[in-house]
Amino acid sequence: NEAGSLSELFSRLTGVLESTGRTFELLFVDDGSTDGSAAELERLSRLDSRVRVIRFRRNFGKSAALDAGFSKVRGELVFTMDADLQDDPEEIPSFISKLEEGYDLVSGWKYKRHDPLSKTVPSKLFNRVTAWVSGLPLHDFNCGFKAYRVEVVRDLKLYGDLHRFIPVLAAWQGFKVGEVAAQHRPRRF
Repeated sequence: NEAGSLSELFSRLTGVLESTGRTFELLFVDDGSTDGSAAELERLSRLDSRVRVIRFRRNFGKSAALDAGFSKVRGELVFTMDADLQDDPEEIPSFISKLEEGYDLVSGWKYKRHDPLSKTVPSKLFNRVTAWVSGLPLHDFNCGFKAYRVEVVRDLKLYGDLHRFIPVLAAWQGFKVGEVAAQHRPRRF
């Protein structure tokens, strides 16, 4: 349900990605939206052949949406982000730079979150416990803004709440996992 942000997200993503000089595609996973997102995504796919859409009949959750997207990607690098514009597409080059340092997965770290305490406090606890148990020193495991080498996503099989543990799963498979600080914008729509 992000109909209000999709056009701006598309515009900002294409601007940033075109400036990198790389070829790209935008793969949107519509997880059962009911607000006109499907029509807006269809419009964007007619406007630009680099836009592809996977549409679920109902909401199956983030793991299912990511798994569906990962099964259809065609590029060498894969980025994930929510469509609500809380993640800033202009930060994509910093993720690419970190990948070029030899990392296989780069997770965003929302170092200044614009969420209510009901989200930030449990998130801090989750992150600390997950870092301690896994031995992976990340600040923000659950940030959806991530960059991957395609080999990482090809090996992931996600269901339930496993999306929260993607960096841990990748590290356990021998992939090099890093982190970059990322802006977290307030929700506008």
